[in-house]
Amino acid sequence: MTKKKLQHFAENATFPHFFQPGFELLKKGFPLKGKWKNDFFHNNHPLVVELGCGKGEFTTGLATRYPEKNFIGIDLKGARMWRGAKTAHESRMTNVAFVRIQVELIADIFAPEEVDEIWITFPDPFPEKPKTKKRLTSPQFMERYRQVASTNTIIHLKTDNTSFFDYTLGVIQENGLSLLFHTYDVDQHSENSDFVSIKTFYEEKFRQKGEKIKYLKFLLNNTSCE
Repeated sequence: MTKKKLQHFAENATFPHFFQPGFELLKKGFPLKGKWKNDFFHNNHPLVVELGCGKGEFTTGLATRYPEKNFIGIDLKGARMWRGAKTAHESRMTNVAFVRIQVELIADIFAPEEVDEIWITFPDPFPEKPKTKKRLTSPQFMERYRQVASTNTIIHLKTDNTSFFDYTLGVIQENGLSLLFHTYDVDQHSENSDFVSIKTFYEEKFRQKGEKIKYLKFLLNNTSCE
């Protein structure tokens, strides 16, 4: 591990809005589970979660734009998350938090009906067929989201990968979920839209390669996807 990464990990530990719950803590019960709004954000605003938040630019970008909502970025790469956590700290943002954890454990840090909205931004597409269960829009992950989602929770997906995008559209259709909007090229839409105007480090890399950015949003209905 490089010296820079070690410095980032050390600084993450000093941020009051950065959480790194280990397995032992999760077994005992994460103290903010079911209490994020009251005990951490101290309000009853909608809770928005970004899965695979990377450097946290999208999480902080949304939080800046929507001070009337609470935002939590989730990822496993602490060195990457440092950038978003640092930005939130320096900007004194009170509606942002980050949790370093596997997305598979989302139900260990949120209670039923606690999450009001979910963003999935440029996830690993896992192109090999045996790994489709690892895709963040697979039916298996939909069930995990349903464990913590409130009524009428909307899920957003932003990706450069056409195959992954088509796969997600298929999951939505096959499971009777309500597709609200989709586009194979976000640049054809208004710059005022969140899915266009907030660009992450990884999105810029894909754009430099000439990739078109896709976006969709759908309603996570209460029916099972399995």
